[in-house]
Amino acid sequence: MNATKRIIVREEVWAALSGMREPGMTFSELIEEMIEHEKKRRLVEDIKRIQETEELVEISL
Repeated sequence: MNATKRIIVREEVWAALSGMREPGMTFSELIEEMIEHEKKRRLVEDIKRIQETEELVEISL
């Protein structure tokens, strides 16, 4: 589905986002890239937290 939505952002946020775009990149592509980066960061954070707080057991295969 290709829907157009408007997102209100402050002037300085718009400028920062514009500065992050590569030539020819749409804002949608930039946001998609940022979402994927954040998902990976959260996964790594969760794995580290589990390793630090849980007692892990080795499973023989």
